[in-house]
Amino acid sequence: MGPLRSLVYISSGGFFLWAGTNVITLNEKFYKKYVIPAFFACDPETAHDLLTFSGKYGLIPKSFYKDPPLLKTKLWDLNFTNPIGLAAGLDKQGELTKALKNVGFGFVEVGSITPLPQPGNEKPRVFRLIDSQAIINRYGFNSDGHSVVFERLNKLKQNQNFDGIVGVNLGKNKESEDAAADYVKGIEKFAPVADYFVINISSPNTPGLRNLQKKKDLMSLLSSVIEARNQVCGERKIPLLLKIAPDLTDQDKKDIADVINDKKCKVDGLIISNTTVKRIGVYDNPNALEPGGLSGKPLQEESTKLILEFYKLTKGKIPIIGVGGVFNGQDAYAKIKAGASLIQIYTSFIYNGPSVIVNIKKELESLLREDKYNSISDAIGADAKL
Repeated sequence: MGPLRSLVYISSGGFFLWAGTNVITLNEKFYKKYVIPAFFACDPETAHDLLTFSGKYGLIPKSFYKDPPLLKTKLWDLNFTNPIGLAAGLDKQGELTKALKNVGFGFVEVGSITPLPQPGNEKPRVFRLIDSQAIINRYGFNSDGHSVVFERLNKLKQNQNFDGIVGVNLGKNKESEDAAADYVKGIEKFAPVADYFVINISSPNTPGLRNLQKKKDLMSLLSSVIEARNQVCGERKIPLLLKIAPDLTDQDKKDIADVINDKKCKVDGLIISNTTVKRIGVYDNPNALEPGGLSGKPLQEESTKLILEFYKLTKGKIPIIGVGGVFNGQDAYAKIKAGASLIQIYTSFIYNGPSVIVNIKKELESLLREDKYNSISDAIGADAKL
């Protein structure tokens, strides 16, 4: 072997060792300088497919960060090692669940899942607004369907080495004329594998879906799915959460609160919030003209405000998962003090990679200690005056 070839081998080996070390240690600067730009060189949906491929084949590194005791929390008889979860929309088909748990999420929400497989809306349907750290999507519940996703989650749950908390986010088929029946089918199908259910009636990308948030329709829907949950779940009733939109009138908010405070329709939690059809602070971006739901940094303040409103409307008795524009520990802390018991992220994970999870957890722990809280539960709703 000549000296030049030897030098090439040594240099190549050194490069891959260096790159591998940075990937495994979730080095933030490395991800921002090399990994994220590589993904962003592709169109958003291709990048999503690459992420899915990486997760399926074990290419997403496991986090070695140990969650501190202060971040442990218990809700619905579920023990969360930390309160930072992944929102629905990334692990749509239940293919990434294990990898995402291993990268540091305290829980992972799969879906939205529809009873029958459907392709969703036509491509392109995902758009980055990089300067605003935002995304617009109009996927339209592209789903492999109940049967396929159930088999994946069932196999995962039977793995004795998997101890993650998995939420199952349910949607309806676009052409379905009976929304309640679609959600009931989801309850019945996924009861053996779901740690909690989410009834998603707030996506802006399925025609007529958000109308189910109206008082009469919501009461009918929730009474049906709660009855189905009670019938199939036995003694331990799997928590049932409702995911709502940020684009609600004051009357809408009051009506939703009235419904979910009713004994027959009382849910176990709220997820606040889904994407917005508003274009808060992004009108100068060409992609802002694309129809669909906006997520990311522009939604941060509005979703936090909505959490506070619903915490007050429900007198703090219905747990809330806060989602929308969480990029750091301060964003997460603001939502907790507004009334959120748990937090979810999505867009910040896309823009920053796995390191954002550790950063949020470290900063959140520091903020809790600074304010002398002994647990997350002590800080929930601190900004509300009930």
